[in-house]
Amino acid sequence: MSRKIRLQNIDGLLNVLVTIATNQCSLSENDVNLLNDAIAKLNRLRTKKGLTDKHFKSEVSDIVDLINRFLI
Repeated sequence: MSRKIRLQNIDGLLNVLVTIATNQCSLSENDVNLLNDAIAKLNRLRTKKGLTDKHFKSEVSDIVDLINRFLI
Protein backbone atom coordinates (compact mmCIF):
# COMPACT_ATOMS: atom_id res chain seq x y z
CA MET A 1 0.00 0.00 0.00
CA SER A 2 1.43 3.40 -0.90
CA ARG A 3 2.34 5.92 1.77
CA LYS A 4 -0.19 8.41 0.39
CA ILE A 5 -3.07 5.94 0.77
CA ARG A 6 -1.88 4.97 4.26
CA LEU A 7 -1.81 8.61 5.33
CA GLN A 8 -5.29 9.19 3.92
CA ASN A 9 -6.64 6.19 5.83
CA ILE A 10 -4.91 7.27 9.04
CA ASP A 11 -6.18 10.84 8.67
CA GLY A 12 -9.75 9.66 8.11
CA LEU A 13 -9.74 7.44 11.19
CA LEU A 14 -8.00 10.14 13.21
CA ASN A 15 -10.66 12.70 12.28
CA VAL A 16 -13.47 10.33 13.28
CA LEU A 17 -11.90 9.51 16.65
CA VAL A 18 -11.23 13.17 17.43
CA THR A 19 -14.83 14.02 16.54
CA ILE A 20 -16.14 11.28 18.83
CA ALA A 21 -13.86 12.38 21.67
CA THR A 22 -14.85 16.04 21.42
CA ASN A 23 -18.59 15.65 20.82
CA GLN A 24 -19.50 12.94 23.32
CA CYS A 25 -19.78 14.50 26.75
CA SER A 26 -21.23 11.32 28.27
CA LEU A 27 -18.09 9.20 27.82
CA SER A 28 -16.60 7.58 30.88
CA GLU A 29 -13.04 8.36 31.86
CA ASN A 30 -11.97 4.91 30.66
CA ASP A 31 -13.56 5.52 27.25
CA VAL A 32 -11.84 8.88 26.92
CA ASN A 33 -8.50 7.28 27.83
CA LEU A 34 -8.99 4.54 25.22
CA LEU A 35 -9.82 7.11 22.55
CA ASN A 36 -6.85 9.27 23.51
CA ASP A 37 -4.53 6.25 23.37
CA ALA A 38 -5.82 5.35 19.90
CA ILE A 39 -5.41 8.96 18.73
CA ALA A 40 -1.86 9.11 20.10
CA LYS A 41 -0.92 5.83 18.38
CA LEU A 42 -2.38 7.06 15.10
CA ASN A 43 -0.38 10.28 15.36
CA ARG A 44 2.82 8.30 15.99
CA LEU A 45 2.01 5.93 13.14
CA ARG A 46 1.42 8.87 10.82
CA THR A 47 4.95 10.21 11.38
CA LYS A 48 6.74 6.88 10.94
CA LYS A 49 8.42 6.40 7.58
CA GLY A 50 9.68 3.26 5.90
CA LEU A 51 7.13 0.92 7.45
CA THR A 52 6.73 -2.50 5.93
CA ASP A 53 3.21 -3.78 5.33
CA LYS A 54 3.68 -6.31 8.13
CA HIS A 55 4.72 -3.65 10.66
CA PHE A 56 1.94 -1.30 9.52
CA LYS A 57 -0.66 -4.06 9.94
CA SER A 58 0.68 -4.84 13.40
CA GLU A 59 0.39 -1.20 14.47
CA VAL A 60 -3.11 -0.92 13.00
CA SER A 61 -4.24 -4.09 14.77
CA ASP A 62 -3.19 -2.55 18.11
CA ILE A 63 -5.23 0.54 17.31
CA VAL A 64 -8.24 -1.54 16.23
CA ASP A 65 -7.99 -3.44 19.53
CA LEU A 66 -8.23 -0.14 21.43
CA ILE A 67 -11.25 0.91 19.36
CA ASN A 68 -12.93 -2.46 19.96
CA ARG A 69 -12.45 -2.08 23.71
CA PHE A 70 -14.04 1.37 23.44
CA LEU A 71 -17.06 0.02 21.55
CA ILE A 72 -17.67 -2.99 23.81
